[in-house]
Amino acid sequence: MEVKIVDEVVQSSSRKEMNRRDFLQKTTMVVGAAVGAALVNSLTGLPVSAVSSSSVMNSNGTKPDLVFPVISDVHIKSNNNQTLDKFVTTLEQLNQISPNQDAFVVVGDLTDNGLTPEYDKFFNEYNVKKQVQAVSMFAIGNHDYWNGLPVADAQKRFLEKTGMESIYFHQMIKGYHFIILGTEDGVTEGTFNEQQIGWLAERLKQAAADDPHKPIFVFHHQPIMDTIYGSEWGFTKNRDLFYDTLKPYPQVISFSGHTHYPLDDPRIIHQKDFTSIGTSTGAYLWLDAGRIQGEVPEGADILNQAMIVEVHHNKVLIKRRDIHQNDWTGEPFEISYPAKPNKFTYTEDRDKKAPYFAKDAMISIVEEDTAAAGLTVMLTQAKDNLLVHDYKLKAKNMETGKVDKEILAFSEFYKDPIPNPLSLDIYGLQSNTLYEIEVSALDAFANESQNSLKVLGKTKQGPVIILSKNELNGIDDQLDVIVENVRISNGDWVGVYEVNEKPGNVASIWWMNAKVTGGRCTFTYDPKNNAYPARYSEGKTYKLVYFYGSGYDAVAETTFTVK
Repeated sequence: MEVKIVDEVVQSSSRKEMNRRDFLQKTTMVVGAAVGAALVNSLTGLPVSAVSSSSVMNSNGTKPDLVFPVISDVHIKSNNNQTLDKFVTTLEQLNQISPNQDAFVVVGDLTDNGLTPEYDKFFNEYNVKKQVQAVSMFAIGNHDYWNGLPVADAQKRFLEKTGMESIYFHQMIKGYHFIILGTEDGVTEGTFNEQQIGWLAERLKQAAADDPHKPIFVFHHQPIMDTIYGSEWGFTKNRDLFYDTLKPYPQVISFSGHTHYPLDDPRIIHQKDFTSIGTSTGAYLWLDAGRIQGEVPEGADILNQAMIVEVHHNKVLIKRRDIHQNDWTGEPFEISYPAKPNKFTYTEDRDKKAPYFAKDAMISIVEEDTAAAGLTVMLTQAKDNLLVHDYKLKAKNMETGKVDKEILAFSEFYKDPIPNPLSLDIYGLQSNTLYEIEVSALDAFANESQNSLKVLGKTKQGPVIILSKNELNGIDDQLDVIVENVRISNGDWVGVYEVNEKPGNVASIWWMNAKVTGGRCTFTYDPKNNAYPARYSEGKTYKLVYFYGSGYDAVAETTFTVK
């Protein structure tokens, strides 16, 4: 494996808002203008999916046979208008870029809780802004059941408010078949019973008999498990029956919502026996678990996406729209017809190319953010033919030679623009310790870069607990404590445990919130305030532990004995 080692420090006054010029200026203080000039070039290359322009969206000037937008997970709320305002923007923007719609589809979760005021807000705007010639079709989602009503009454309200004939129905539009399915209760993962799936089988047979070469459009709120990006949130009951019902029809395009996963990831479309595609959200972003930014990262409520489907005589184009950016994202997905599985483009194994760091890519330690338990690295984003999805960070203790910490972090591909350079935190390290941080890149299909970036960084001296004495005379004796080198408290606390007890597995005998002044926490431990006095007795040894945050991230501890 090729490795680039850069040992430098970047001092940042505002890391989150740092732009390319700032990074260049800070970097050149360390490595000089020549290397800084190279950095400018390295920052111009973002992942391909980040480059979007209306120029890539034309359809060679040919007029499509059918056009319809698809949106999902609008989540209109009764107590605020945040999602309503986004919905209005969506309708206005889609009308502007697609003025001649034949249909308009919402794939579930029109509302956040299925309440009458939420439906009223939705349709007060929709009925004014919809195109009169467009056929409106709405699928029911799990949130549309969450109003406390019995299932039948929740469905009745949905049908009355939307004007749909049933929670699942079949519609012909300009000679094309639209099949709308409905989850049958408020269970999060979705419920599709055998009766509905049997009805689906009959509609598919009818559509294929009409014209086996035309696409068949199927809509259902929850995705089919083991298909698209985010389908781990799909339904399990009757999953195989549902999939096998669609399997004989490669001309099917199955649209689903529910996940809130963004359209930017290439896995949002999946082809095997037929085509599946996720429809993102107009409310807030959700992502896969296991990354340091979390499943709902900072700024998640900014996301607002939609798609426009164009049907031509020999292909379907699916154009992905960042409503929040008023621009397209990525190239359109193109599905050729007649559909043949052996000719599918968007298969699970379609991408074998690994991401890579350019020769002039750089990595640095952000000194200002260095802490006793963690380091922050700033790096030039890697490149990929589709999408850099993650970074793998390893922190090797230079004294022991062992990897003390390994984490995954999103490339923050879901942001507009994608941050470059990118800053990432790695915590859970030992204080006052020199580490080698190695960063590798992974794309959406888990291909890992052959080269990596490395940088050396040393954590700060961590908290040190100083006791007025190490032996207490009896269970009533008090203890003066000073904790040095601590940060400004962010939910930090102190607890007392028996020496062999593991914090988190058992409650602390005594605890208090940390009060910090000038990097020091000073207090007196009085056993009379113990929450569990029965566990505190003479002849035992106890430990006093200082924690960062409200959990059990122990950064310092020491022991004392009760005589």
